Amino acid sequence: MNEITVTMAIVDFIPVVLFFIAAILLQNDFYNKLSKTKYTLLASGSMMVFVGGLLKATWKILYALNICDYPALDFSFFPLSGIGFLLVFLSLTGICSKSFNNKLLTVVPVFTSNMPFVILQIIGCAGTQGMLFVKSLQMKKKSAAVMFVVAFIFMLGMGYLSAKFDDSSSMHWLAQCTNIVSQGAFLAGTWILHKAKLNK
Repeated sequence: MNEITVTMAIVDFIPVVLFFIAAILLQNDFYNKLSKTKYTLLASGSMMVFVGGLLKATWKILYALNICDYPALDFSFFPLSGIGFLLVFLSLTGICSKSFNNKLLTVVPVFTSNMPFVILQIIGCAGTQGMLFVKSLQMKKKSAAVMFVVAFIFMLGMGYLSAKFDDSSSMHWLAQCTNIVSQGAFLAGTWILHKAKLNK
């Protein structure tokens, strides 16, 4: 893990911040649209994803600064983000028309044999992006729909890179750039829906 630099560690906070902003927008816009139970799932799930990313980024900066190597911060990422994304997906299952929800079928590509939390993350992310994609089309916001497609494609790219990860500096930078694009597109999509009065 000696390929991690301070600059690389700092950049790792960017997708965390992008996701946090998107999560706040979603929580605000769906506050009056979801039942208390589903809103709790949305809020707790999105914050679990945020905390998981924050802990992993914190581990990187501590390691890069030679302060300490505390792997528990790194290992917490997949359990928190996997379960968190699944909770967000479950919270949003009612935002689209019933006819769509009854036909919903998620095909989950799995790139690694990593712990089950990776599968939960992919399922949750696919479901979340899928629900918001359909909601975008219902609101006639094709630009938002495109952003959610881009976000999901690059999220799958992260899964692919994790399977091929060789711990080199170039691989670290490629993974970080892929994650930034994914979270940036996710934020862009949520922002477009927010400006389109999703909360009304």
